[in-house]
Parts: sequence; C-alpha cells; structure tokens
Amino acid sequence: MTVQQPGTGASSDRARHWHGINWAGCHREVRRLQARIVKAIQDGKHGRVKALQWLLTHSFSGKALAVRRVTENQGRRTPGVDGVTWSTPKSKINAVSSLKRRGYRPRPLRRIYIPKANGTKMRPLGIPCMVDRAQQALYLLALEPVAETTADPNSYGFRSARSTADAIEQCFRALAQADSATWILEADIRSCFDEISHDWLVAHIPTDKAILRRWLEAGYLLNRVFHSTQAGTPQGGIISPTLMNMTLDGLEKMLRAKYRKGSNNPSKVNIVRYADDFIITGATREVLADDVRPTVELFLAERGLSLSSEKTRITHIDEGFDFLGMNVRKYSGKLLIKPARASVQRFLRKLRETVKNSATVRHDQLIRELNPLLRGWANYYRHVVAKHTFGRVSHEIWRCLWRWAKRRHPNKSSRWVRQKYFRIVGLQHWVFGTETGNTLSTGKPELLTLYDIAGTPIRRHRKIKAAANPFDLQWEGYFEERLRFAMLDSLKGRVQLIRLWLDQARSCPVCQQMITKTSGWSLCHVVRKIDGGKDTTGNLTMLHPECHRVARALGLSVVKPAHAHGL
Repeated sequence: MTVQQPGTGASSDRARHWHGINWAGCHREVRRLQARIVKAIQDGKHGRVKALQWLLTHSFSGKALAVRRVTENQGRRTPGVDGVTWSTPKSKINAVSSLKRRGYRPRPLRRIYIPKANGTKMRPLGIPCMVDRAQQALYLLALEPVAETTADPNSYGFRSARSTADAIEQCFRALAQADSATWILEADIRSCFDEISHDWLVAHIPTDKAILRRWLEAGYLLNRVFHSTQAGTPQGGIISPTLMNMTLDGLEKMLRAKYRKGSNNPSKVNIVRYADDFIITGATREVLADDVRPTVELFLAERGLSLSSEKTRITHIDEGFDFLGMNVRKYSGKLLIKPARASVQRFLRKLRETVKNSATVRHDQLIRELNPLLRGWANYYRHVVAKHTFGRVSHEIWRCLWRWAKRRHPNKSSRWVRQKYFRIVGLQHWVFGTETGNTLSTGKPELLTLYDIAGTPIRRHRKIKAAANPFDLQWEGYFEERLRFAMLDSLKGRVQLIRLWLDQARSCPVCQQMITKTSGWSLCHVVRKIDGGKDTTGNLTMLHPECHRVARALGLSVVKPAHAHGL
C-alpha cells in the first residue's frame, strides 16, 4: 500500500511546508539515534551518549517530531502565559525552525489548580508555553532511551509500553503464594513533583544541564504575580514525569542489594512502583517498620523528598490495601484483586452526574456519551476479579437510566417508556438502545445500544518482561508482538477491520509507523465518496488520525498494490 503526494516530494531535512515533511524518514532517523544511545549506555560510553543526544536535539527530524507531539495532544489548544498556540501548518513549520538552543530562555508557567481524585483538595498544574513544551519534547526524545535503559525493573508509571495492569500483575506475583510476604508498606511521598531537589536533578540527570536548570527555575505566574521555584519539577511539563521516574530509580536496586542473597530473599522484600506510588512487601512488620522504612527515607532525603506520615502505613495482607484503584487482599489464604470500593463509588457518581446533566439530550446522544465511559472503565478493571462489580455497576446504571426515562415522560405508562427506550437483543430484554438513521447492508436501521459492561470478559493480563526496553533493537520483535495482541484484542469481533489492518502490514501508509490501540486510527476512502467511492472495505484504508488530516489537507491518494485483496 502506497501514498501518492502530488507536488510535495520534499525530504525531511529540506521540507519548507509542514505537510511536505517526510514523517517516515523523521521517525526512522530518531529511532536510529535512540537505539545508538541505548547501545552506548550499555557499553558504558557516556561521552558517546552525550554526543548522540546533541545530534538528536539538533536534528530536523527530532524538532519536527517534537512540534508534532505538542500540536496533536489534548493540550494543543491550551496556551501558556504568552497566549500562543500553533494551529496552522505555517506556524508549525516556523516552530520547527525556531527550536534552537542558542538564546533559548523558557518563560514562566501558567499555574492553575485541578481537583485531586478525592475531590477535597486541589493539585497545582503548570502549563508551559508552546515553545517550552516543544523544547521539552525534543530533549525528552534524547533522554527517554537513557531513562528506559537505567530504570528499575518493577517501575511501571509514565513509561513506554507499561501500564497499571503490569504493576497489578506484579503485585499478584509477589503476594499470591502461600509462602509470600504477608506485610505491606504502603508508601506515599509528600508532594513528590514539588519537592525534588534541583541540585540533585542537575547533578544526576544525563541531559543538557544548562537547559534543565532553566526549566527548573523558570517559575510560574498565578493571578499575574510571578513566583520563583526553589525545588520540584512542575506537573504539566512533558519531561516532568521522566525526571520524577529517574529521581526514584535506584530504590529497587538498593533494596535488592541489601535484602537479597543471590536468588534467596529471606526477608521477602519486593517493591512495585507506579510513578511516585509504591508498595514494599516484607515477611514481618518489624522488617518493614524498623529497617525498610528508614532505608527508604534516607534514599528519598538525598533527593529532597520525604514520606507522608499520615498516608504511609503498614498493612497485613488479610486486611488488604488499595493500590492504583484496586483492592488487594487475601481471603482465607487466597489472593483476590478487585476494583476498590472508593473507585466504584466515584465512577457511579460520575455516571449519575452525566445522566442528570443530560435531561434534555436525545436518546442516541446519551448512549454515545456513556459508552466511552463504560468501555474505558471496564477495560481498566477487566484483568482482575471484577465480574460481580461489573454486574452491580450495570444494575445501577439501569436504575439511573430508568429514572431518567420516567422523568422525561411523567404522563406516560411504564410500558410505553420501556418500549421507547429499551430493546430486546438476543436473550436480553432491558437493553438501553435506539435505532439510528444509519442503515446496514441489509437495509435495516442500525441499532445503537448501551455498552454491556456486565458482559465484559475477564482476561488475565500478560505482564511485560521486566528487562524489556522499547528503544533497544533486540526487543523490537517482542514489542511488535505485544502491540499486535493489544490491537487484535481491541478489534475483537470486527473481522473486516482486522483483515484490513493486517492487509496493510499493520502500519499507516502515510508515516509508515505501526497503527496500534494507543495510536488510534481513522478510516480513509481510497476513492472519495464525492468521486463515487463506496463504504466497502475494499475502498477503505486505516490511517493514524493526524495522518488522515494531512491526507485530506493535501488531497493525497492512497493506492492499494495489486496483491492486496479486497474484502
């Protein structure tokens, strides 16, 4: 499958127009430099690492991908203190040319406050200007290979190809056996992002020291008043999560060196970390309280951090503990991981609020608003013991929707309301759904139904290998296979889309990068509908959403090779 670009033909290093950039070439060049950085780290050649980072941060490809990242993410329309956003192709290509080290001075961040998960406290969030976001994204391209190569094996937050499901699976492995540790230190770092020592970061983070120091000391504006920053890395900066991870890396290595003797671990000390949240297991309460906790506190103190005395506690596995929205507990010796009660209640409150605020919206609009919430929440918890919880949530949402429907028609009978808003699908009699104007190939209206959260299958998560590095070429096949399984799982039941994805070698014909569950996709007509093209799969191809926008902007034509089979 190929893409024909009329009149562009510009190479990645000479592109004068945003839509003329050879994105496949940019990805290839950056990927090659990142792989060389990993190899240099493994060989202990730190001078070569620094030289390769310089090449990457001064390359056109790195700058173009950095600008593309900050102009395609969810915050692309949110300006910093200068009020500037890059929304046009001209502003984007000019931004690529403006990313220079010489004379660069970051501006203060725009400080806002967002509610924490508990809803009672507010969390500070810093919004950098677009140019500062792009500079951070550029230097992150050169820093991330270092961070991944030197990271703790059981650190899972804010890392490529890792997720909360991996962290929870590691909890299961550390606690499930009959002879596993029975005590858990639930650690909470006080204001982690805000308290990290600037001096420690500049001394230990292998990146451009001058640029890093400027970011850390840029300060922020709140109500038009400038505030300086003496510590911490701002939440909201693209590079901040990686800096935080690298600050805490080394904790697991230190604990292993102290408590493991070869393959033996008599104290049963294991750590599972997701960003700044972590748990440490131990054979006895005394090991955790008198030895492990002081060791952790000393490690954190060197970095300007400390544990929260109010939230840090030691728990027995029979009492259970909450971690990443899950409740981990043993029942009569059997470990069960379930959705945490607080998380379930918070989700139900959100659903009820959504329905309450949709008193006047159309039937199909409410379904389209609820389905992403239900599907996303179910996908998050479908790897644990959640079948009973899914059934309960399904019942609660049905009650909420029934009240919503009755309130809309106070003068109608219950039978009339049921016939208007609920359908019979197979053996299910109370399916919230409606017929839409779209028609299927049979000529019948398409039935739009609420996502059946109770029918979500429970499936054990395949944990990532601890040593896997997405920037190391020797792991490339492993990650491609994981991405393939994840994509096939997301397309389960949609046979035609699966065949279409496999037919184009699982990649986007515009940028030649893999189409994955994370990247998302859009369907593009080979022959446009305005030119007589049909909605058949033989006339469709899968593109990344941004590549689809580029194709429409330039009028690109997607051509299927002769060997590609229609569906």
